[in-house]
Amino acid sequence: MTKPSLPDLLHAAVTAVGGTERPGQASMAEAVAEVIDDSSHLLVQAGTGTGKSLGYLVPALAHGERVVVATATLALQRQLVERDLPRTVDALHPLLRRRPEFAMLKGRSNYLCLHRLHEGAPQDEEEGLFDQFEAAAPTSRLGQDLLRMRDWADETETGDRDDLTPGVSDRAWSQVSVSSRECLGASKCAYGAECFAEMARERAKLADVVVTNHALLAIDAIEGAPVLPPHEVLIVDEAHELVSRVTGVATGELTPGQVNRAVRRAAKLVNEKAADALQTASEGFERVMELALPGRLETIPEDLGYALMALRDAARTVIGAMGSTRDKSVQDEDAVRKQALASVESIHAVAERITQGSEYDVVWYERHDRFGASLRVAPLSVSGLLREKLFAERSVVLTSATLKLGGDFNGVGASLGLAPEGTGGEDVPQWKGLDVGSPFDYPKQGILYVARHLATPGREGSRADMMDELAELVEAAGGRTLGLFSSMRAAQAAAEELRGRLDKPILLQGEETLGELIKTFAGDPETCLFGTLSLWQGVDVPGASCQLVVMDRIPFPRPDDPLMSARQKAVEEAGGNGFMAVAATHAALLMAQGAGRLVRATGDRGVVAVLDPRLANARYGSYLRASLPDFWYTTDRNQARRSLAAIDAAAKAGGA
Repeated sequence: MTKPSLPDLLHAAVTAVGGTERPGQASMAEAVAEVIDDSSHLLVQAGTGTGKSLGYLVPALAHGERVVVATATLALQRQLVERDLPRTVDALHPLLRRRPEFAMLKGRSNYLCLHRLHEGAPQDEEEGLFDQFEAAAPTSRLGQDLLRMRDWADETETGDRDDLTPGVSDRAWSQVSVSSRECLGASKCAYGAECFAEMARERAKLADVVVTNHALLAIDAIEGAPVLPPHEVLIVDEAHELVSRVTGVATGELTPGQVNRAVRRAAKLVNEKAADALQTASEGFERVMELALPGRLETIPEDLGYALMALRDAARTVIGAMGSTRDKSVQDEDAVRKQALASVESIHAVAERITQGSEYDVVWYERHDRFGASLRVAPLSVSGLLREKLFAERSVVLTSATLKLGGDFNGVGASLGLAPEGTGGEDVPQWKGLDVGSPFDYPKQGILYVARHLATPGREGSRADMMDELAELVEAAGGRTLGLFSSMRAAQAAAEELRGRLDKPILLQGEETLGELIKTFAGDPETCLFGTLSLWQGVDVPGASCQLVVMDRIPFPRPDDPLMSARQKAVEEAGGNGFMAVAATHAALLMAQGAGRLVRATGDRGVVAVLDPRLANARYGSYLRASLPDFWYTTDRNQARRSLAAIDAAAKAGGA
């Protein structure tokens, strides 16, 4: 039988999902198939509406060998597993003469642990919580959640937290889940044969396509403990998030509360001398942290250094003692020991890492009003990790609607540890780039308005002129506004101000769950939604409810952000432009994502308004504008208001 062609396969898949082939879809599929065949790497910018998931799924399924697809968001994982993959597999089955299997795999803590559920959480601070299971009518929210999860455990086939509806709090879920370090292992656990996490891993081993998340991909690649099945092809969707997700996985943290929990858990399992040493080290660390001021530690202060060495050495002693202490009369002793050991090993690892003082790490203090001080350590760059661990052994396709910053792929490619094709040394993997465009006519569908006349925003203080401008724009738009702010404080101030000025509902992030806020925003065209970071990337509201997207200022990282400032300084010391490589790239990525909230369908019309004159006046403004969709550009405030009023009138006339 003749092997089916890629165009035939793509046509079948597109037809199955009830659509027509999108511009750029075929060229994307061909490019993905090519890099799979020649084991190279591809960066693909595919705008909203291009149908990029089929652009990579079809060649992936046709490949015949296992492919891992990693995404940043739960929404896309669900879309792939519940909609795109089932339809595509059904469509390709007659042509491929086989039915590819697919599965979703997450980190162990995302799955309900039957041992924890039935035997209880071995945490001294949570003793008695599971007693609420025995009550006929538990009164606390926690008790009700625990009882509901016990019933759910008898019904669920996956044990996946995201399949539990409605969801439960993190505190409740922590009572029925374990991390990979805390897990007893299938062979030692009485519930190993029924383990949801193990069943998910077994399904993944048999699957042709495994859908996972960036965090698990990072753990698999950089921690030396394989959790994903072997694969030679990796597709990273929402790839603009990869560097930050990998950085998060590679970041260590120490807090007094965390250390105290480790002390309590270990105290009953080791000899008195080892327990006392860890307790003393914990107290010394806590005293140092009481005086900690937020900021980067370019050198480790002497008092902190002594405290960390004491903590490291005491933790090492406890780890050694736990390996020989056995009390078979203690029920669930293995589970208690495993959790205590995981806590102490985490303390030891972070203390050891910081005391070693690598030039490739950044160390800093943070202080939270609620949680107190924490000590954090993160890699100065993850490009080397990614180059060595992710790109060396497999073909990788990275795709997103925002990979070209400033008009090219160079910035994103460098952050990933890749070099453009035809450059770099033998040890540096190279990327090919492809921009498949967008089905949207951005110059006709949207306007980029920059409020050039406003004062340059400062770090602190109110912006009265910006508030006036914002109120005028929202009024002209008839509501219909998504307000993207650089800080929660700015979002709150704007919501309070406009609630007093305008007769329009103003929703504010944090006053309700994000899902409910977006649902209300989408359902009422006069409503406005104001918020910060998660709204820059997490809102998909096509139609008349979102016709004005406002950014209060260019979202540069804070000048005192320890990690960003350290990365910027490192680029400058190497002879580069630290501001452009770090701060401007960070801002460009967020702005591109934020501007992408406006046009989500071919009929959408609207304005992206940036209330920061630097986008028009500063030298780096052209770089940032080149990172945004190709909207019609103006600095004329009257033109912006007239356009918004006309769009509002058209929407009302159309029954919006």
